[in-house]
Amino acid sequence: MTPQTIYALSTAPGRAGVAVIRISGPQAGDALLALIGGVLPRPRSASLRRLRAEDGTLLDEGMVLWFPRPHSFTGEDVVELQVHGGRAVLAALFEALARLPGLRLAEPGEFSRRAFENGKLDLTEAEGLGDLINAETEAQRKQALRQMQGALGQLYEGWRNQLTRALAHLEADIDFPDEDLPAGVAAEVMPQIARLREEIAAHLADNRRGERLRDGLMVAILGAPNVGKSSLLNALSNREAAIVSEIPGTTRDVIEVHLDLGGYPVILADTAGLRDSADRIESEGVARALKRAEAADLKLVVLDATKKSVPKETLALIDTDAIVVANKTDAASIPAGYEVNGRPVLGVSVRNGAGMSALLDALEKDVVARIGMTGSATLTRARHREALTDCVAALDRFLTGNGRNNPAPELAAEDVRLAARALGRITGRIDVEDLLDVIFRDFCIGK
Repeated sequence: MTPQTIYALSTAPGRAGVAVIRISGPQAGDALLALIGGVLPRPRSASLRRLRAEDGTLLDEGMVLWFPRPHSFTGEDVVELQVHGGRAVLAALFEALARLPGLRLAEPGEFSRRAFENGKLDLTEAEGLGDLINAETEAQRKQALRQMQGALGQLYEGWRNQLTRALAHLEADIDFPDEDLPAGVAAEVMPQIARLREEIAAHLADNRRGERLRDGLMVAILGAPNVGKSSLLNALSNREAAIVSEIPGTTRDVIEVHLDLGGYPVILADTAGLRDSADRIESEGVARALKRAEAADLKLVVLDATKKSVPKETLALIDTDAIVVANKTDAASIPAGYEVNGRPVLGVSVRNGAGMSALLDALEKDVVARIGMTGSATLTRARHREALTDCVAALDRFLTGNGRNNPAPELAAEDVRLAARALGRITGRIDVEDLLDVIFRDFCIGK
């Protein structure tokens, strides 16, 4: 079935100096001619043209670009109109496009989907494009750009190609026993698959670095009432995000602030003070605080420097995933080398700013250690992790013989096929013809 021609605003809605309208599909060229008259402009060259309605009414004057298929973002004929971004201009142009035969408004993400369907993007590249559009920090931008440019897809396709080649050898040994094939094909591919399995497993064991960078590192501020948690949140975010009061139990629900910390995304959460309370609402706030502590990637545990002891509720939260802060050092000092539960304690005063620079440095260092970018591509979504986990499980079955001493070669080959398909699910490229190509190229069957 011939695809419909779609159009949509490709820039943000609202008044702007310039807006871009994109048209994609078999009628894109006809739509452009209907607006400008004459002949189509030279491909991939910007032309200043007057855009008119069916009755000749001038709608706007702007730049038009013509991208004949397949050399376009979607792989189809594509037109881009760079016009003035006033609401009335856009409304008039959309009305003119709606009157043209064969055109309709695009669905959300439909241009990118057509780019995938026409082989211009794999699924990981399409996801990277979406992440790039939504990137809020420098590190998110770099990760998304790397993925959009194909780094992740190339890694997974490389692994899939290795499995496809190994599977081709196994299938050839099964299906063509009378051909002049090398002996012990299955034994030869075992070490190759074992090495690949370890490589994929190492890629999975990344502490969810890429996912955390994409979504933001969760940091929970925890501690007893009135230690200065809300004041610390406000100081770190440079705004009055939380209500600050000397009345214990003021904070009862979780308050979140999104920060850009050295280019890395952090979601900072202020929580209710930890203590036993007969107040049902405050008790619910404490329960939510403990739940947030359990889910957090990093805990910022706040102590009161004027108190000689640490409450048991607070002490229980101090572990290797905690940065410990003693607030109110303007009123009381802490001893040098002070530690709690083996964790060093940073002295700060939210009131006068003392120690805040050191705290920010320590927080940034910890964040970078947890989600800082590495030299290799990292998986960024739960669906990637699920598919890779399925892949490793299938390879484990192959390597252990499905729990049988003498597994049928057909079953062993099926495990390798399932592993390759799991990788193919990530990029969206699964093609049985790849297998046939390798068989006939490597073994010259049918000569």
